[in-house]
Amino acid sequence: MVNYIAAVFMILGFFFVMVASIGVLRLPDFYTRMHASGKSETLGLMLTLIGLAIYNGFSLVSLKILLISLFILLANPIGTHAITRAAFYAGIKPWK
Repeated sequence: MVNYIAAVFMILGFFFVMVASIGVLRLPDFYTRMHASGKSETLGLMLTLIGLAIYNGFSLVSLKILLISLFILLANPIGTHAITRAAFYAGIKPWK
């Protein structure tokens, strides 16, 4: 049963990472691409890593995976915000 729960988390994570990559390819300007990448990729990576931690069971490795997931939760939105803010100050105009 644990394998099925882990598989569901990993499949959902894969889905969100795919949505992020499609958003980067399909959306019209830099800011909407960064939004799609930042939100969906963060959720997708976290779901995938949580699925891997569930699959691995309770161990030191799963604790490290959960700490990596926490780091991604904190660092990815801050990084995308910093990049979009720098692009705005560099003069990249939003799509209209």
